[in-house]
Amino acid sequence: MSDSQKEFDKYLLEIITRFKNGEATAAEIREIDQWYESQSTNTRYTDQLPADEQLETRQKMLRNVKASIRQETEHVVKLNAYKKIKGLAIAATVLLAIGTSIYFGLDKQKTEHRQLVVANDIAPGSNTATLTLANGKKINLAALNNGQIASQSGIRISKTADGQLVYESIANETDPGSQPEFNTIEVPVGGQWQVILPDRSKVWLNALSSITYPLHFTGKERNVKISGEAYFEVAHNPKMPFKVHSNGQTVEVLGTHFNIMAYADEKLMKTTLLEGAVKVSEGKQTRLLVPGEQAQVGGGSIAVTRAIDVEDVVAWKNGYFKFDENLEAIMAKVAKWYNVEIVYQFKPDPDIVYAGKVSRAKNISSLLKLIEFDGDVHFKIEGRRVIVMK
Repeated sequence: MSDSQKEFDKYLLEIITRFKNGEATAAEIREIDQWYESQSTNTRYTDQLPADEQLETRQKMLRNVKASIRQETEHVVKLNAYKKIKGLAIAATVLLAIGTSIYFGLDKQKTEHRQLVVANDIAPGSNTATLTLANGKKINLAALNNGQIASQSGIRISKTADGQLVYESIANETDPGSQPEFNTIEVPVGGQWQVILPDRSKVWLNALSSITYPLHFTGKERNVKISGEAYFEVAHNPKMPFKVHSNGQTVEVLGTHFNIMAYADEKLMKTTLLEGAVKVSEGKQTRLLVPGEQAQVGGGSIAVTRAIDVEDVVAWKNGYFKFDENLEAIMAKVAKWYNVEIVYQFKPDPDIVYAGKVSRAKNISSLLKLIEFDGDVHFKIEGRRVIVMK
């Protein structure tokens, strides 16, 4: 292989790598398209062969090109569509992978539609939240500079550069006879936030979520209240159990890692355990969870699902979407993170399931393009409305 060919291969691999990471420019994407097309039609290696061997050789070349692309993209973040029938997952005919549809001949209509979506793009959510102090004062956290933002009842509250609120004790413990004081953090649609509570427990809040907590944990329990979705890393304290209350559900721990999803528009509240042990209660019912289990509360009952893919559950906290669900469930998450209204022009088949992984740091088009590639659904963006079309 010549030095120039090696240099071109290196350059092409760099573009493919950027594309896999969602960082390739439109010009680079077109270059990959053109390269693939040239490989499938290039005759410089075959035009000297006998006529009856030329077609077969070209087809073999094309298969080799596809195989090499598969090898380069086998670890690509991707989205698959399949249909569940009577509990069995039957693969659909089209692989929705970043790069795959482009590498294997994205047609002109889809290319034009992709450009249309990008032209009307919407940025992802960001670190934004409102803090309500014990005296009722509201603070827009995103608008503040980093550093100390308030001090109350011997507690210093500081904001860090990475969207985090930190509580630190700067005085002796509060008078045990005093009335407890509470703070609340509310995260809007299109936002997220992290807080380190006075006991050093860490909490991540997803979009459209809130948490209410005391400035000092006193007595025999540490109690907080949430709505929406939150991930907890609770500081260990066997003498003072940590309890999370949400919509009639209580999750009790001594010190562990777990995720609670308790949105008002969801049918079930889901508590997923990553480490340690938790007790989930609703009314008189109680279930104990071990790592990898999920409690689903709703309709007056608690069901436990084992062998949960915890990576799916906490993907939002780690900066990406990880789906294995139907279109409406996906778009409900998209609406919360991108602060958009979803409008359907048809009723999606609930049995068509999309499974994949997409960065939450990308514009909305990065996700919509993947879903579009199966040919069954298209999107149009009008302001902050995403119209879903057949």
